[in-house]
Amino acid sequence: MDRVRKTFDEWAENGRAELMEVEHGKNVLKFLNTISFEKPFTFLDVGCGNGWVVRKIAKEKNCKKSVGIDKSKKMIIQAETKTESKKEEFFHTDIESMKYKGKFDFIFSMESLYYAESIETALEKIYQLLKPGGQFFCGTDFYTDNKATARWAGIMKIQMHLHSKKEWRDFFKNAGFEVKTKQIKDLKNKKKWKREHGTLFIIGTKHEK
Repeated sequence: MDRVRKTFDEWAENGRAELMEVEHGKNVLKFLNTISFEKPFTFLDVGCGNGWVVRKIAKEKNCKKSVGIDKSKKMIIQAETKTESKKEEFFHTDIESMKYKGKFDFIFSMESLYYAESIETALEKIYQLLKPGGQFFCGTDFYTDNKATARWAGIMKIQMHLHSKKEWRDFFKNAGFEVKTKQIKDLKNKKKWKREHGTLFIIGTKHEK
């Protein structure tokens, strides 16, 4: 079993799933509130943990389907026990292996893409899974410009790909996306890095055909 999967299975059992929801919740919600969900849409959360983002998005009146995937079987079991509507669906898979017939209007990922074996392969698959004009929102606190979080890989002792803001932009461009970035800061947080750097969101838009 790979180390990432094992770590997140353990986190599902020891309450870290809820802690991640609390830790990331504020900045994720700030970011999601900037997205317009005016038209009917489908949504995929890559690395959904206990499914809290999937449940939130499913409440949007124009949401037709909100799907979550995670490498950790125990996270998916937890997400399924918390399901609140028929719009929600969860699968135990990683993005590279995901088999899905439909395509999505929006794909989201918070603190999960850097665990992929290959970011290039993961982005290629995400690009394929998006409808033309669809968007991928990738959030990360772990990037070289944010010195305080760059230490995480050593603490976690699992594979985490550390990249700069520019490198993230290049990954997205090479996958075919039009790219924008947004920093979401938590100005009242006790942690200095959350006030000064915050969460980096890389926003990739798939070209219209």
